Amino acid sequence: MRAIWKGAVSFGLVNVPVRLFAATQEHDIRFHQVHREDGGRIRMKRTCSIDGEEVPYDQIAKGYESPDGRLVVLDDEDFASLPLRTGREIEVVEFVPVEQVDPIMYGRTYYLEPEARAAKPYVLLREALEATQRLAVVKVAMRQRESLAVLRVRDRVIVLQTLLWPDEVRTPDFDILETDVELRPQELTMAQSLIESLASDFEPDAFEDEYSTALTELVDAKLEGAPPIPAAEVEAGASTEVVDLLTALQRSVEKARASRGEDAEAPAPAVAAAKTAVKKAPAKKAPVTAAEKPAAKKAPAKTAAAAAAKSTASKSAASKSTASKSAASKSTASKSAASKTAAAKTAKATPAKKAPAKTAEKATAKKTATRRSA
Repeated sequence: MRAIWKGAVSFGLVNVPVRLFAATQEHDIRFHQVHREDGGRIRMKRTCSIDGEEVPYDQIAKGYESPDGRLVVLDDEDFASLPLRTGREIEVVEFVPVEQVDPIMYGRTYYLEPEARAAKPYVLLREALEATQRLAVVKVAMRQRESLAVLRVRDRVIVLQTLLWPDEVRTPDFDILETDVELRPQELTMAQSLIESLASDFEPDAFEDEYSTALTELVDAKLEGAPPIPAAEVEAGASTEVVDLLTALQRSVEKARASRGEDAEAPAPAVAAAKTAVKKAPAKKAPVTAAEKPAAKKAPAKTAAAAAAKSTASKSAASKSTASKSAASKSTASKSAASKTAAAKTAKATPAKKAPAKTAEKATAKKTATRRSA
């Protein structure tokens, strides 16, 4: 069981921390309204009686219409201003005899489980209630409403049972009850004899909900070989929201791939599959033509081919770049070799040019010597 409330029972100076559990449950089979032809669920829409438009839940308020036709609307601030006891305290008001509480006032029943540190005061309250044969009348705030309740003991567990307020119990108003009816003594004696013949101790386990059992068997029999639940129709607004979400996710993936130096244009397989699933959903959109469906399926393959082509082109460009660098290196080496060769030729050619100058000097010297000898 799951606790639905947590607080403390307070009587006098004693405080007992407890948790509240629902003590009863219904076993009825719940049915849905469906379309007889295809089994689709029938959805109820909240529409305005004035303009006929569907009203979203966040625009719905609580209103009260008076018997003379006036309407007032209450908001959260109005409800917050109302007096309400703390929602975490079960305050004991008084202790009353068990027979003084009319069973017609009993409402829902809950089990109180004590916290580990509160075992002793819990047992103390339980034993005191049993010894005095009294009920503890308490006030408790549950579901934003103050309720009147009683504490009693059942199978060593303290039970909290809500009560109706006195003005919530209707007064019977039947005119026939005021009619005088004469009963013969023999009739009354026979009725009493019938009651005595059927007298017994009440054993709840001896009774069975025959209708519920038969209904369960009928449903189980029909479930054998029954078709699965028909796929619910997806509204256009919901499909658009999914597509927008997928688009945002794909952009995030592309950004992450780009930061790692990967191909950002190639869609992620999961995103592509999700988009394909959304396109195939029976949403209220324009029908997809046959020409568009193959394109959607082949898009990943084309993208992969483009990615492969880009990769090949990148490798080819890298190879060409390497070849260009090698060629440039060879060209530089050739130019260097040519420069060296030219320098060598120049060096060889220089002495040949100086030879005529020496010959001229020798001729001049010979002429000078001839002149001197003469």
